[in-house]
Amino acid sequence: MFTNLNQQNAAGSRRRFLQTTALVGAGSLAVGSGVAALAAETVTLPFVNGDRSLVKYPQKRPLILLTTRPPQLETPFSVFNQGLLTPNDAFFVRYHLSEVPTEIEAETFQITIKGKVNTPLAFSLAELKAKFEAIEIVAVNQCSGNGRGFFVPRVPGGQMGNGAMGNAKWKGVRLKEVLNQAGVAAGAKQVTFNGLDRPVNAQTPDFVKALDVDHALDGEVLLAYEMNGEPLPMLNGFPLRLVVPGYFGTYWVKHLNEITVVDETFAGFWMNPAYRIPDNECACVEPGTTPAKTKPIARFNVRSFITSLADGDTISPGHELTMRGIAFDGGYGIREVLFSPDGGQNWHETQLGQDLGQYSFREWTIPFRPTQRSAYELKVKATNRIGQSQPLTPLWNPAGYMRNVVETMRVSAV
Repeated sequence: MFTNLNQQNAAGSRRRFLQTTALVGAGSLAVGSGVAALAAETVTLPFVNGDRSLVKYPQKRPLILLTTRPPQLETPFSVFNQGLLTPNDAFFVRYHLSEVPTEIEAETFQITIKGKVNTPLAFSLAELKAKFEAIEIVAVNQCSGNGRGFFVPRVPGGQMGNGAMGNAKWKGVRLKEVLNQAGVAAGAKQVTFNGLDRPVNAQTPDFVKALDVDHALDGEVLLAYEMNGEPLPMLNGFPLRLVVPGYFGTYWVKHLNEITVVDETFAGFWMNPAYRIPDNECACVEPGTTPAKTKPIARFNVRSFITSLADGDTISPGHELTMRGIAFDGGYGIREVLFSPDGGQNWHETQLGQDLGQYSFREWTIPFRPTQRSAYELKVKATNRIGQSQPLTPLWNPAGYMRNVVETMRVSAV
């Protein structure tokens, strides 16, 4: 009965998507009478050419449109002030390939485990749920290029604000247990992951990612089928996706249907040359230069944001506000968050909120009373439990990855 109920829930999610799939089905992701017709509002992100439409895709509220094919949708930043868990219908969307699935039968879906294993296997969704222990973890999924639009000098790639991230409670089974069932063969070096999205033509490399075997077997990487207590939305990987806590979203393969164990370092395009960072402590180089050596992007660095106000807001002098925001890192956990009301001249310790786990957003709060009519530069800086913090000036790299500068919010008390 348990398996049947889960199958019904997953199938229901698919049907709800298909009822509105005129917007995205049959290759109709290009702007036209579907998605563009719903772009009734626009937003302006705070950088050059930052005008964006708000569009509503199936299973999603209006989100910030970056591209339609492949679909790239950014979460409006105000959502992050509404709770630590990002609602499924507000969660950002990032694809690399234009042929994205719009219909998947949960009942017939299978994931295969092959390559350097003792016993190649295949599991249906129902079998995964029945044969393996269900695990839940709260973890941030963040695009490598979150905040790329703020880079100066500008770099190629999707010009996103800070909404290409989200925090959710993921439920699934440990990748470790599935690999152990197949039996990882001696000499295995990496594990690759492929999903059901496909390139339009043969010249475009399929989107395949890889993790070292030790990482794949660490017990934290999940094959997730639920997000915030519901089946995954189609655009976030239904019916199964990889969840790699603490690592950038490039590894979180959607519609995951193929796992392959290999005995060499995987050299696919999306591992090399794509998604590489300078191989130094700051993952940075001088603007306009290229790094002498690179390595695959991996864990998040430390980030923090103010969410209770927006840049350019007007506040009242003499009136006390509760400043609020979020902080996170790649899995060590947040130790402290400091707030500055005066452009970084003085810093004050904030109160940390509920701890949902080392991979989650952590809320912080602090009272703030502007004493006079003036302009204020508000800053926030987080430090994790191993002493890593945020730079006061932006770091630069050619791909526009891993932005984590201490952000400045300018408000006026009038």
